[in-house]
Amino acid sequence: MAPLVRVLLITGSTRRTSSNSAALRTAIAVSPAGVEARLFDDLGGLPAFNPEDDHDALPLSVARLREQISWADGVLFCTPEYAGTLPGSFKNLLDWTVGGGQLYGKPVGWINVAAEGRGDGAITTLKLVLSYVSAHVVDGAVGRLPIRRDALTVDGLVDDHEFRSGVVDILEALSTHVDGAGREPREPASA
Repeated sequence: MAPLVRVLLITGSTRRTSSNSAALRTAIAVSPAGVEARLFDDLGGLPAFNPEDDHDALPLSVARLREQISWADGVLFCTPEYAGTLPGSFKNLLDWTVGGGQLYGKPVGWINVAAEGRGDGAITTLKLVLSYVSAHVVDGAVGRLPIRRDALTVDGLVDDHEFRSGVVDILEALSTHVDGAGREPREPASA
């Protein structure tokens, strides 16, 4: 059996009905064998970043964020664009990762669920921030997978074969990269 690859899914939206969050919930539902995907769901609970608070006695929500990033072999982001860039709450999350170093060298990818020609400002800023924290962007683990509004189900998932297939491809690319990096095999963890 192939070693289990742990992927943390981080949405850039605080909206309950966000298509970005639906994309990541769907990623959990369609995760290929050998991938354990977990959603970080406390974006709105993070305090505003303050460098004076970035020390050993971190706010509890920040400590949980850093623990979950450390747990993961790779991270997959999905964020909306707001005013031409990342939403402030998501940029705040990324700011909290700088001092901890948990993203340093970590394989990462992203899904852009916006229609063609939209969301590019957020992705451009995400790439810039990820370069500052020295995350490793995996080539095959990034992609534009637009979500039609009528593809969102009442249970908060995406019911679209092409989208689901694209998510599986992205997760497999991230998983393959992690497996090729020679990490220690892991067993499934309890959530």
